[in-house]
Amino acid sequence: MKKIIFLLLGLLAFANVNAQILDPVKWTTKIEKKSENTYLLTFDGVIEKEWHMYSQYTPDGGPLALEVVFKNAKGNFSMIGKAKESKTRTAYNDIFEVNETFFERKAQIQQEIKVTNPKITKIDAELNYQVCKEVCINLEKKFSFVIPVSETTAVVAADTKTEKLAIETPAVVDTVVAASPEPNLGNSDVLEAKTTNETIAAPAVDSKRGLWSIFFFAFLGGLAALMTPCVFPMIPMTVSFFTKQSKNKAAGIRNAIIYGIAIIVIYVMLGFLVTWVFGADALNALSTNVWFNILFFVLLVVFAASFLGAFEIMLPNSWANKVDSQADRGGMIGILFMALALAIVSFSCTGPIVGTLLVEAASKGGIAPIVGMFGFSLALALPFMLFAMFPGWLNSLPKSGGWLNTVKVVLGFLELALAFKFLSNADLVLQLHLLEREVFLAIWIAIFGTLALYLFGKITLPHDSPLTHISVGRLMMGLLVLTFTVYLIPGLWGAPLKLISAFPPTMEYSESPFGVGGSGNASETVALPDGAKSGPHGLVVFDDYEKGLAYAQKVNKPIMLDFTGYACVNCRKMENNVWSEATVLKLLKNEIVLISLYVDDKRDLPKDQQFISKTTGSTIETVGDKWTDFMISKYKTNTQPLYVLTDLEGNSLNLSIPTISYVPVAEYQSWLSAGIANFKK
Repeated sequence: MKKIIFLLLGLLAFANVNAQILDPVKWTTKIEKKSENTYLLTFDGVIEKEWHMYSQYTPDGGPLALEVVFKNAKGNFSMIGKAKESKTRTAYNDIFEVNETFFERKAQIQQEIKVTNPKITKIDAELNYQVCKEVCINLEKKFSFVIPVSETTAVVAADTKTEKLAIETPAVVDTVVAASPEPNLGNSDVLEAKTTNETIAAPAVDSKRGLWSIFFFAFLGGLAALMTPCVFPMIPMTVSFFTKQSKNKAAGIRNAIIYGIAIIVIYVMLGFLVTWVFGADALNALSTNVWFNILFFVLLVVFAASFLGAFEIMLPNSWANKVDSQADRGGMIGILFMALALAIVSFSCTGPIVGTLLVEAASKGGIAPIVGMFGFSLALALPFMLFAMFPGWLNSLPKSGGWLNTVKVVLGFLELALAFKFLSNADLVLQLHLLEREVFLAIWIAIFGTLALYLFGKITLPHDSPLTHISVGRLMMGLLVLTFTVYLIPGLWGAPLKLISAFPPTMEYSESPFGVGGSGNASETVALPDGAKSGPHGLVVFDDYEKGLAYAQKVNKPIMLDFTGYACVNCRKMENNVWSEATVLKLLKNEIVLISLYVDDKRDLPKDQQFISKTTGSTIETVGDKWTDFMISKYKTNTQPLYVLTDLEGNSLNLSIPTISYVPVAEYQSWLSAGIANFKK
């Protein structure tokens, strides 16, 4: 029965895959003469409804960013600045953990150039971009601009003869793709990939999800700030002031609410100022910059040192005195200045938290700093308003004491741990290998291990009160931190550590892909075969088909072709969530030869290896083009991820389901086992 279901799913998927190719963006271009030797090139794109195309400013490590390429520029003309874009949107991608910047419905790209060769008659340009809806397509469009001989504007249509693409399947729950037994491309340029299930949320939903997470963590940051020695004692003092100075209870409540709103306005204005100074889109670009990541690291280390008691970060006393004098004026103005006085006086405690939140929000880009400051200030302001409405609650507040400094110290340790995430980002971009996975985990183990000792009372810091015993709450928190520390330790030996997968470098970016001292049997630590490299979870991976085939013939094992992409979301999901399962990983390590072919590999092929595709008519110039053409010509699809099990002659080992894509663990393991069993017959 199960085989019949698999076969039906495969046939249904095949019917969807073998469809006409999508071309969701229609282009027109024009060239305008601006002066004697300067011209403005304009690309106008109309994007089909529900599709979106990624901007030049989508950061590295995420989806493919748009590129404007001029191949005949040398000696003929030069670009004046970077290409300008029309309005874009930004949304958070929780797989790549970056903000995507993209166009919807319309896109305009303008590039100004200066002609240096008066004999040149045309300008050859290319747009390389990725467009997505339920699938993602990588496209390359070529254009020729004829330089006008008069002051008139020349309008040119897109030359679409050469068009390269790759389609990525959406994140679905259960999708099986079957290859057609016979080619049926006709005159199509591209294949359309559809699935039998619901797709992931649209970008707008991802954007909201990212902002909600910023708001939530900022709100927690505000609650933490309340528990610091600079803020907590001010709650009863401030509430008492409103209740005593107001003519009646209603006036006291009203003034307290105005006070809370004023606190929110002050911090939201700070978030707005950060966004306005840097620009909503520029914030995300800055967050991916090496030097800004290093700056963020230094800032967080300084904040952590302040919380640990090395020094206090304070604003000038003169500021507090001037604001405090204005607060005595009374009325609405006086209340506003009281709120500003709270922000200034409590800065030594709230400053590091606010700074950390702004740094983290900046890494998300857009209006995240404004949302973050709203969440922080809301948590900070609510107690002042609520206790003014219900003064009796003040009796339930714990008394101030040494526990307030403990809160500061815990926050200091957390900020110190977070700081190394930004340093790791810089190291990854520069590929210095100074902060590889083992070093990162060792630092975190040291930080959280020391925090556990502190909570157990074995370590004291400068501003701690004498400790004769620890409370039950402190003991429980110490046990929680110690448990987390112990959880991190196996990561040194190759454990995936899924709870913190977004923080440390990947397994591949390590001193040893098998963990410290190696793991498993001794054969895993021997030298890699010729042409192979270490892949996810320590797998031996070939990225060249011929070399992988030669090795498979040598060891007499079946081949699994993994058609993947560096910017493929579902490929990373499969590797992280399916390949990591013990039963699947055992099969991948011991029973097959894995060949991963990256369809978005931009390395140029040698000139003598470049060709025109017999299937699509496209010019095959890069390594990625070669593997994309291989997918289309051999398996009649170009969805990623795509997995194929073959024998040593290239024949499929799973006749009912020749290819498979994004599926749960059970289906993937069953498909693998069936193919391996067929090879051994």
